[in-house]
Amino acid sequence: MAAVVDCDQREKELKAFDESKAGVKGLADAGLTKLPGMFIHPPENLQNSSSPEDEQYHIIRNLQVPVIDLSGFDNSERRKEIMNDISKAAESWGFFQLVNHGIPLGVMEDLQKSIREFHELPQEEKAKWYSRDFTQKVNFFCNGDLKVSTPHDWRDTLSCKVLEDPQSFEAIPQVCRRQVSEYMKHIDGVQEKLSELFSEALGLGGDYLARTGCFKSRSLACHYFPICPEPHLTMGGTKHSDLGFLTLLLQDSVGGLQVNHQNVWIDVPPVKGALLANIADMMQIITNGKFKSVEHRVLLKPAVEPRISVACFLGTDDLQKPYGPIKELISENNPPIYGEVKFGEYMKKYKL
Repeated sequence: MAAVVDCDQREKELKAFDESKAGVKGLADAGLTKLPGMFIHPPENLQNSSSPEDEQYHIIRNLQVPVIDLSGFDNSERRKEIMNDISKAAESWGFFQLVNHGIPLGVMEDLQKSIREFHELPQEEKAKWYSRDFTQKVNFFCNGDLKVSTPHDWRDTLSCKVLEDPQSFEAIPQVCRRQVSEYMKHIDGVQEKLSELFSEALGLGGDYLARTGCFKSRSLACHYFPICPEPHLTMGGTKHSDLGFLTLLLQDSVGGLQVNHQNVWIDVPPVKGALLANIADMMQIITNGKFKSVEHRVLLKPAVEPRISVACFLGTDDLQKPYGPIKELISENNPPIYGEVKFGEYMKKYKL
């Protein structure tokens, strides 16, 4: 009977938290010194995947996520080098840092500043956008799903969807609307380069992925991780892989992101001015496993300022179109290992 009471109590806490529309920023502003139970994760979730006593663990732990320089993209020989570097990173890591990608540092910094300004608006102002209706073009929320049985992450999110439609920008809060719009103009150029490079790395024509609509849909998840009173007990992001085709992540200097590589969690230190690219699940499916979608997570650090990150998800705008392994990649020696998947159905396993 006690367990039922605990469950009922937790459900009341979750309901009250959600109805406050204040997110974890509201808890931080209230000056709490102990984490509520709903945010405490089991110790095993916070540990590394391999044993530190394992010699191989230390070798892998010291590896670094590849950094790829896009400068010289228009030179044919340099382009081949970049393509080969991206192919290797996509196959072995599923993650890589992009530098000299063409987005001005000022545009990136303005976006981060404006996202912080949104999350630090007065509670009653932010509450206008608070919603768990994830079909909306814009909504502010804390954790995609609030369940009694699940530990929650110390993170608030402003989600901006359908950004291939210019009218969608009108729904974005004024404090960050211009900055989001400017940033997305530059993301288009990076997306076009990567679409060509991925296509060529697969031995296909440079326009192949563009013609299939893999990167046509664009959305942003603008995350805010307030200073946490007990960062060692919770997470900023539980381990997961991304659902779509490709994610381009802008992270600030606070750090905390980790990538699972060979069953070891590797730190991804921020590189000023870099974008972090990661292969998502649908890309792994259409490449028949050649490019890897890998798990990643965010650990919270004892910090003196909040962490800001902005994830741009690239995917298809046709949720009913079936995607399976690209036929040109399939052969007797490389039979299909995935069936066809409709992205709309694939997304139903998640709330977002």
